[in-house]
Amino acid sequence: MCEGKNLGPCSGPNRQRDLCTFCTISLDQEEVFRTKVFDKSLSPFYGEDFYFEIPRPFQCLSFYVFAKGVFQRDLPVGKVSIRKEELCKFSGKEHWFGLQPVDPNSEVQGKVHLEMRLNELIIENGSMCQQLLVRIIECQGLPLISGQNCDPYATVSLVGPARVDLWNNGNLAQDVFLGETRVSVKILRNDHIHRAWYLLQPKGNGKSKTDDLGSLRLNVTYIEDNVLPSACYTPLRTLLLKSPDIKPISASAAHILGDICRERYEAVLPVVRLLLHHSRLVPFVSAITVLELENTQEANTIFRGNSLATRCIDDMMKIVGRSYLTVTLKPVLDEICESNKTCEIDPIKLKEGDNVEVNKENLQGYVQKVFSSITQSSSSCPPLMCDVFRSLRHMASKRFPDDPHVQYSAVSSFVFLRFFAVAVLSPHTFQLRPHHPDLEVSRTLTLISKTIQTLGSWGSLSKNKLVCMDVSYQPLQHAYQSSLVYIIKLTVPISSQYLFCFREIQKRAQGRKRIGKRNFKKRWLRVTNRELSYHKHRGETSLCIIPVKDIRAVEKLYESAFNRKNMFQVLHSEKPLYVQAGNCVEASEWVEVLSQVSRCNPDRLGTFHPSAYVAGAWLCCRSLSDSQPGCKPCTPTLLANLQLDIDCDRETERIFSLLTSSYSKLQKMEDACASIAVYQGPPREQDDYSLFTIQDPKETFHTVRQITHILEELQREHDTRSGTAQYGSQ
Repeated sequence: MCEGKNLGPCSGPNRQRDLCTFCTISLDQEEVFRTKVFDKSLSPFYGEDFYFEIPRPFQCLSFYVFAKGVFQRDLPVGKVSIRKEELCKFSGKEHWFGLQPVDPNSEVQGKVHLEMRLNELIIENGSMCQQLLVRIIECQGLPLISGQNCDPYATVSLVGPARVDLWNNGNLAQDVFLGETRVSVKILRNDHIHRAWYLLQPKGNGKSKTDDLGSLRLNVTYIEDNVLPSACYTPLRTLLLKSPDIKPISASAAHILGDICRERYEAVLPVVRLLLHHSRLVPFVSAITVLELENTQEANTIFRGNSLATRCIDDMMKIVGRSYLTVTLKPVLDEICESNKTCEIDPIKLKEGDNVEVNKENLQGYVQKVFSSITQSSSSCPPLMCDVFRSLRHMASKRFPDDPHVQYSAVSSFVFLRFFAVAVLSPHTFQLRPHHPDLEVSRTLTLISKTIQTLGSWGSLSKNKLVCMDVSYQPLQHAYQSSLVYIIKLTVPISSQYLFCFREIQKRAQGRKRIGKRNFKKRWLRVTNRELSYHKHRGETSLCIIPVKDIRAVEKLYESAFNRKNMFQVLHSEKPLYVQAGNCVEASEWVEVLSQVSRCNPDRLGTFHPSAYVAGAWLCCRSLSDSQPGCKPCTPTLLANLQLDIDCDRETERIFSLLTSSYSKLQKMEDACASIAVYQGPPREQDDYSLFTIQDPKETFHTVRQITHILEELQREHDTRSGTAQYGSQ
């Protein structure tokens, strides 16, 4: 969304000068994105980028301009609507589009299945005439009316070309026009049935002379991939999945793709998805990180650029960490956006009546809440992210052994600067808020985001840097310490954190139906990263062993369950294990430890009973069945085996398209390898291959030749299967 020009319902002196506008992006009539509100300008510069995959069939991509209402609903100014078949004509280039009016007769979506036939009839006077039979079979994709399915009916007219109009029965209200389709009777032959699908069109095809409503400058890139059967992609997919094992990594297929498509924003994402799905991302990221660190000369510039490694980790965090952001940030961001406290501390931007000290307190309070939510969330971080951060910390420390802080700045440069700070700044892009926040809230989020970057930036640690965003934030040393502890927790393996824990507890005998003191016995509870066991005496043989992989939930119990405090339960494949800890702190520690070591288990429960099943009933919900699902949601935990919705064939096709569109660069890389002395090729200027990373020309040449051969085979498959669908087919 680039900019608008001369927006408004009319031109000349009557045009509103204080118009506050925003734009929305819609697929047919479903809004998918909206910009921030631009204050009091007829020619606003929106300057916002949106990338999204289209989840369903559509007819039109539309851009609406709205005037922001203060005491009433937002009013439409105009729209730009581009039909799907016309997107390729505008793709990849900027265009100015004139705004069209928004009216019910032009808001059309859906399609209609028609059957038509011409019959010859002899009428009473003996002459021959034709009879037109029209049957409306079904419709699909019709819009919702007032949030509900429409109640459509159709009319058929014969005026010039035959026309079918579709309407929604408004009952007591006015009927709503849903669309029309016009079919020329010339395509019909006597006694021949014509059956076809038709897209519904605006009334009169939407052509009408309108007033000047202004214009929008847009840059739309539309990419459509035709996915072949899975077997066709086996060679390319296999070559890409071998990438982490190739030495050097720069000669791998995945690295070559990133090298020749380094200008393409979308080039890395399909590789990340493919490697994620096949559990090959961590070794690949580790390998390309080592390569980047070899070329990093100063510790304070670590991971500051837009390299293949940083792009892979950024995309990984956006995919894997979305739920983590929701659990960690959404509650506090909702509070910030809805409480609407002023946090402006810049004297130039203060409004009349603002108190800078009050604003500073508001900002400090928000920063403390956000920062605490982050630094206390290590147990919720997805294990795959922890694996990557652990690898980063180790490699950074190995590359710069004399710098004690680099192992922390290597992780904080991603988790604080590239993950949390970005999500705070633009919560709507991470689905943490439904829309772009208003101007005042957006300014507050900007201040919080910059402060979080400073507090979490171990790369900027020094005694003389204890000032943060002009905010006199007192407990800075505590904040830095909190971020250090958080990073350590993220990057220490679970098996190292909880390798061994042995403590005396009270355990209730499993399977007992009555409640009594005799049912509880002193036992020693022991947990490792592999098993939970209890013993009669410390060091003796275990009385019971529960494999960690069998644990399905670990939750605290109501005190009323056994009239005892500090109770928790371990739900596994057999009877629940009820445990009483020595105090509330110990109880919390046991729950955290056991939840951590079992958080990757695939069969974790979604609900649990916070009380016991005694005398034929659950004490919490009074359900009579001991197999009844729980009555309370389990404490959220993020699993390692995230069920990512990844279509590997589609991602491989996307990679094929990227390689094909960059085929000339692939050939240049091949020539560059061949020109190096190993191949005794013709001498080339250094510039021909300075843009590529060629550590081992022989291995790189071999991979490029494999890629070229695979691309040729896939192109032949596409050519063989290409064909146009018959007009009128669904």
